[in-house]
Amino acid sequence: MAYFLEQDDIFLREVSVDDVNEKYYQWLNDPEINRFLETRFVPQSVSNIRTFVESKDGNSAEVFFAICDKSTKEHIGNIKLGPINWVHRFADISLLVGDKKYWGKGVGSKAIGLVTEFGFKTLNLHKLRAGCYADNIGSIKAFEKNGFSQEGCLKNQWYSNGNYMDQIWLGLLIEDYKDQSE
Repeated sequence: MAYFLEQDDIFLREVSVDDVNEKYYQWLNDPEINRFLETRFVPQSVSNIRTFVESKDGNSAEVFFAICDKSTKEHIGNIKLGPINWVHRFADISLLVGDKKYWGKGVGSKAIGLVTEFGFKTLNLHKLRAGCYADNIGSIKAFEKNGFSQEGCLKNQWYSNGNYMDQIWLGLLIEDYKDQSE
């Protein structure tokens, strides 16, 4: 299997329709896994997931990767770069580590690092952004570990578990990325 991007014990490759299976379905319908995803408000079916994956194939405005374990080749999560704004040269990053046995092992941070490098060095983007719930501490730390800084807070943006939650915006400019890479 060809790796698209790789680092240490993970690699990224395109998400394919073959990845849409019972495991993927369980990730998107597990309240612990999907607690920070907007998809949690609508039960996900295998058919809906397949349609979503198919919509990303060949989509120049969104690059959708499977995060995989190098040793087992197992699909353990997803990371997406997009939508990409080609005029202003920025894009959002979003991710899901669906397999709980990989939580807390730096998988998200490594995947963010790979996609960040791809966004800046291959796609020649100027800025990368990410938004997350304020209590998604793991995601905030993973982005900050890759040089992203908190740029803003949208107060009471999201309704979650009976309460309103702030949204944290993080960003990284190419010049800051280059300074950190040297």
